[in-house]
Amino acid sequence: MRLGITMFATDRTMPPHELARAAEERGFASVYVPEHTHIPVSRETPPPTGDAALPAEYARTLDPLVALAAAAAATERITLGTGVLLPAQRDPIVTAKAVATLDRLAGGRVALGVGFGWNAEEGADHGVPWKRRRAVAREHVLAMRALWTDDEASFKGEFVDFGPCWSWPKPSRRVPVLLGGAPGPTLFAHIAEYGDGWLPIGGAGVREALPDLRRACAEAGRDMVPVVPFGTSPTPEKLDYYASLGIEEVVLRAPGAGRDTVLPLLDEYARAYL
Repeated sequence: MRLGITMFATDRTMPPHELARAAEERGFASVYVPEHTHIPVSRETPPPTGDAALPAEYARTLDPLVALAAAAAATERITLGTGVLLPAQRDPIVTAKAVATLDRLAGGRVALGVGFGWNAEEGADHGVPWKRRRAVAREHVLAMRALWTDDEASFKGEFVDFGPCWSWPKPSRRVPVLLGGAPGPTLFAHIAEYGDGWLPIGGAGVREALPDLRRACAEAGRDMVPVVPFGTSPTPEKLDYYASLGIEEVVLRAPGAGRDTVLPLLDEYARAYL
């Protein structure tokens, strides 16, 4: 089983390029960083963590694509992922260019974990109609896929509309798009249509959800996609359990902290699980 690392990278944590280099040196397969463009001070959306106040790290998140570009320059083999990028809040033409450039410079090592977002106020500042954010994210990903694939790309949808155009570079290979979110028919329909895998955040409820995801993929005429439990706090029993389900990669959680905290934990994970 491949093991990756995710950390809530901010201006106060261990720099992500140092994290990626340290993870690669210890034999980890991937490193993922999250995204929040900003956090409005006035909010009605409750924190997803269940805390009374939103942790400060949410407002200090680094741009994930810039962070991964630095990580690409400091590493050679490790997969570089977003966990998760919020495509509904991003211009798809600009983001497609950035992801393709990153993947070319990284030698085909980018994995694009995407999500639909939880912070309505953040989305509103980007002009996202909140109840339609999944539809917006879908079109943005499909438009990016067209730009990555077609020499003369075009897209016409409800939220994205552009005529035939040229956009290079193309990614080194098909960039895997992994969708994060809780299990359910809507998420699994999205994965079956345009995703390359599922990132169950925290990794709970995977066994019960696998038949529904497998069915959604079959109805779309495609093979079952990979499932990558994400942000997991590992134990030997938990990793054995995932392996028994046929899961081939798990992304472990590291704290958003400095080197003195993160590096000993990477060493502990490596000794115990690699």
